[in-house]
This record gives sequence, C-alpha cells and structure tokens, in this order.
Amino acid sequence: MVEQSDRAPLLDWEEVPPAEPAPAVPSPQREDPLVGDAPHCRPPIRDGADTGWGSTSGGGGGAPAVRITRSPPKRAGPERDASATDEEGDCAFPGLSVKERRISEWEEKDQIIAVFVVTFDTRSGNMVEWCLPEDINLDGVEFKSMASGSHRIANDFIYFRKGNYFGLACFANMPVESELERGARMKSVGILCPSYTLLYRYMHFLENQVRHQLQCPGQYSPLEAFYEDKKAVLPSGGNGLVTACPTSALGTMVNRCMHPEMKITHPAGCMSQFIRFFGEQIMVLWKFALLRKRILIFSPPPVGVVCYRVYCCCCLANVSIPGIGVSMPEFRPFFYINVADITALETELSYVACTTEKIFEEKKELYDVYIDNQNVKTHRESLQPLLRINNADREKYRKLSEQRQLLLYSQEVNGDCTSNEEDLFILFFMEQNNRIFQTLSEIAGSADPTLTAEHVRAMGLDPQGDRGFLVDLLEVYGIDVMLVIDNPCCPSQY
Repeated sequence: MVEQSDRAPLLDWEEVPPAEPAPAVPSPQREDPLVGDAPHCRPPIRDGADTGWGSTSGGGGGAPAVRITRSPPKRAGPERDASATDEEGDCAFPGLSVKERRISEWEEKDQIIAVFVVTFDTRSGNMVEWCLPEDINLDGVEFKSMASGSHRIANDFIYFRKGNYFGLACFANMPVESELERGARMKSVGILCPSYTLLYRYMHFLENQVRHQLQCPGQYSPLEAFYEDKKAVLPSGGNGLVTACPTSALGTMVNRCMHPEMKITHPAGCMSQFIRFFGEQIMVLWKFALLRKRILIFSPPPVGVVCYRVYCCCCLANVSIPGIGVSMPEFRPFFYINVADITALETELSYVACTTEKIFEEKKELYDVYIDNQNVKTHRESLQPLLRINNADREKYRKLSEQRQLLLYSQEVNGDCTSNEEDLFILFFMEQNNRIFQTLSEIAGSADPTLTAEHVRAMGLDPQGDRGFLVDLLEVYGIDVMLVIDNPCCPSQY
C-alpha cells in the first residue's frame, strides 16, 4: 500500500504499512506508520546471538610482550544520520518504544536533492535524458544508475554515492521492435538524497516510473510533481548536507559512536541471506570490517542484492561503547562503484563498495580485501593469516546459528513477532565488538595493562589464531596494552 501526497493526489510514491479495516471516522491527520494495532512481524527468511563470553581482567605473564601505542589515522567523516526505519516502518534500533521511534523518525522527509532519468543511447551510450533541478551536477550518475552489464538482465535497483549524496535508481530493460534501439530500450529512474536511510521509501515509485518511461518515453509530469512535493531545502553555505535529526533528539537512546551504517534501512532477510551466503567466512569479513579495511565486492549484475551485502559488511563493525573508533576514518559505504570512481577511492582510508567491473581486481592499490562471489582474498601479506578460520571463529558461528534456530522455533511455535533475524545478527556482532573493546579498555586503564591468553579467550578469540588480528586491532584503534606472546612451541589451547 502507498500513501498519496496532498499536492499530487494521483501519484503513489511513499510506502506505508497496510491499514486494518475500521469504521469510517474523521481523521484529518496522516496515518502514523509507526503505530498499529497488530505487531509488525517479518517472516523468517533464510538464515545465521548471544556470545556467551565473560570479560575477565588481570593476569600477567613472563612471556615477551609487544606494546602498541601508535595513534589511529584521523579523517573527517560525513555528518552522521540519527534516524532510521525499516521497510515496514519499524525503527532499526531494537528495543525503542513507540515514542522513541517517533523521535528517531523525526521529520526526515522531503529531502530529495534531484530526480533523473538515464537512458542507453545506441550512439552515445549511457546519458542523462532528463533531470530536476536542471542545473544540478549529475556527472557520472549515468554510469552509476545503469551498471555495466545491465543489458543482460530485465530489471535491477542500485544504491550509489555521488559526492556528499546517496542515490537509488531502478533499472528496466524492455524489448522493442526498433532497429534504431537495436531491439531493446533501457532506462533508469533515480533520486539523490542527503542520507541513505529513507531511500527505500521510494523504491516502488521508481520501479513504476521506469516502466512508465519505457512505455511512454518523455512523459515526465509524474516525476516533476514528485520532485516539487519532496525536494529538499538545503541550508545556505556549509557542505550541502541536510541534518536529518538533531543530535539531542535521541539523547541517551542511541549512542553517538554508533556508525550510520547501522541505520540504513534494509529488506527483511538481507542479513540472514548474507550470512548464509558466506557461512563461516562471515567471521573473516567481521575481522576485516572491524579493522576498517577497504573492502571491494565484485559480482555481475544484478547489483541490488550486492548493495545490501555492502550494508551488511558495515553492520559487522558496529560498536556502542562511547569513545571507541570516533577518531578513526569512517567505515564508509560507497555501494555501487565503477571506473569513474577510481580517483575518489584513491584517497579513501576505509570503505565498503561493490562493482560489476572486473578491471577493479587489477587495481590492487585501491583495496585491501577483494570478494568475488564467495571467495574472500587479500593481496596484502600481513592480512593473509586473517583468512584462516580458527576454532574460536567456528564457535562464534555455531552460537550464531544456534541462536537463529531458537528464534525461528519461537516464531513458529509461540508466534513470537517481537524479535527478528536482522536484529539478532546485528546485535550478535555488536555485542561481540563491545565485549572486545570493553575488555581492552579495562585492561588499558588497569595498573597492569597486560593482555593475557585468558583475556583473549574471554573476548571470544583464539589466543594463537587471533594474535595477528589483535595486534592489528590494538594498532588501528590506538589502544595501549601489552600483548603477551605465547611460546610457539607451546601454543595455548582454545
């Protein structure tokens, strides 16, 4: 079901939950999508949290030690977004009350920076056919919104980044009896927004509009009305970013050090599909994400589901302990990229992106980790030991799978709609990350800042298998502790 704008009553462009049948009553207000009589229960879709490890401290040792004191690199990140909803209107922060959800929803709407139509011309290639406002710089959007190789598929959707803005475009390919168009008409209809949290709201509108453009080329009045209804009012001067929610609005509800990736809206089941797709290798990706490495995912079209994998990778690195990671470069989602983004990527210290262009595999200076289908690899020798899955990784994955099975059982037998797989997975990794950094912080602040094998086990890590990971983690986050090195001839047993 969709909500119609008051200023454009014939156009449907904003998703809201279906309403329950009810007697007609006067209701001048818009229906609040966050309030309903029935709970919003996402159906269990596909697959993978309780970590079960305690945080202990103390315990020294006479083994050699390494002290890590190097400060992490500093880089100003984009303004953080403190608002989020999922595709059914629920808040992406589990445990918030309806009142708190209204605060987090705030008034993040009417912030469309641009709307555009991209077409494939047999003579000129990809080109922007139409846009509003007419003077906006859309250089490169014609390639971001129509991925390389899209001519082989019927439809797709693409998330991408354009400067300080984020975009969503829906692509469609329609056979036509035209020699001029070589038997196929291909177009994308998309929007630019200051944040990616609410782009999903307009997915169905864009899908409908791209079909409309294929069938009736040149009829832009629905898009014009949409833009007039939803266009952003940008602040004068500054960096062109629209503040989505005052930082004081959420107060203690949402920790300021939560990364914006936590707040991207995603479809039900995308995290479970992500974990089932990678299996135990999810633990390898988790370590690379926590180390803020440059991660590039390759996949042929369709690219929409791969954009969600970008989001899922970002979720693996969430930490809710104040002060952790605030001086580090943002773990930035670039979503879909192409060769036009090479210059921008050259200066990035940390990111996650996806591409359909195989040439990126040869550009090893642009990434640290390259993912091709389910094959995770790195050309950096220092990171290659992290590709090996150890006993602690298997134990974490077992706990993750076990908690998922318990959740599915509860949903099936007890009709439990209060929990969902997405929250389960996200909270699993956040709790694991919090446990690690809480333990490291306590040790760093103690009289004996020595990290022992017992501490490592308490954090859910393998004293031997995760030693290199811990050394990198201490260096990247600038945590000053002594890491005990076990005697190689007498390794600790997990």
